[in-house]
Amino acid sequence: MSLLVVGTVAFDAIETPFGKTDKIVGGAASYIGLAASYFLRDIQLVSVIGDDFPEAFLNTLKSQGVGLEGLQIKKGEKSFFWSGKYHNDLNSRDTLETQLNVLEHFDPVVPASAKESDFLMLGNLAPMVQQKVINQLTKRPKLIVLDTMNFWMDIAMDDLMKTIAMIDVLTINDSEARQLSGEYSLVKAAQKILKMGPKVLVIKKGEHGALLFNKEEVFFAPALPLEEVYDPTGAGDSFAGGFIGYLAKTKDISFDNMKRAIIFGSAMASFTVEKFGTERLIGLSQEDVDDRVQEFVDLVQFDISLV
Repeated sequence: MSLLVVGTVAFDAIETPFGKTDKIVGGAASYIGLAASYFLRDIQLVSVIGDDFPEAFLNTLKSQGVGLEGLQIKKGEKSFFWSGKYHNDLNSRDTLETQLNVLEHFDPVVPASAKESDFLMLGNLAPMVQQKVINQLTKRPKLIVLDTMNFWMDIAMDDLMKTIAMIDVLTINDSEARQLSGEYSLVKAAQKILKMGPKVLVIKKGEHGALLFNKEEVFFAPALPLEEVYDPTGAGDSFAGGFIGYLAKTKDISFDNMKRAIIFGSAMASFTVEKFGTERLIGLSQEDVDDRVQEFVDLVQFDISLV
């Protein structure tokens, strides 16, 4: 199975209660691609960077099986940069600086080798850019997953609604689900959002786990209690990468298999937050991933009798 990943490859500067970084590698597509690479190696990435981006990280992506044929490198220009500071609860943050740079006029080009990809993961980007990618494909993927955020709800709601109508699975956090639907109850919010087009909705709740909805069923997966959380920046993107990576590996897009994919996505997210940036997602072994997934299984497994 082949996977096309679209999103940012960028720089971040992050401050949390546990430390502070200078400019480090980040971006939605970086996290998604790395997380998905532990499940399959037929991945193509569509994004844009400036010529200031470190070649060493690009080589890391390639070594993980992430193809860069669709990565545009703009000479004489700077890569997208975001700087933020997290509050003590690590669930809320303040954006300190955003420099769009090459992202301001990004026009995605899907390479010919990726136009018939089996799976498409649309990382957080302008909805119009996400639509352009879908429209360049020569056949519809088995599954299209979309991640978005409240920023696009604030400034591009009409475009976002058009994009949501084109996809199969939407992943957003709880506050975004409430904003998109106008409902405080996440169950009511899910019912409204599922009428907008997607067949499945994932609502991420950070340290409180994730909810998976279709029109008939609901599934809840907890987050793994961790002793130390250094940086939650890429957790949602790593979750998405693990989720779609597992689905692509197993070639099964049933709701029951999506329940398993939620656990694998949560496992990849739990690695990410243990260090700053993408560092923890590089160099994991299959045993590391399997052991972490087993921790999730052990967390919720119990016997009960209703007699």
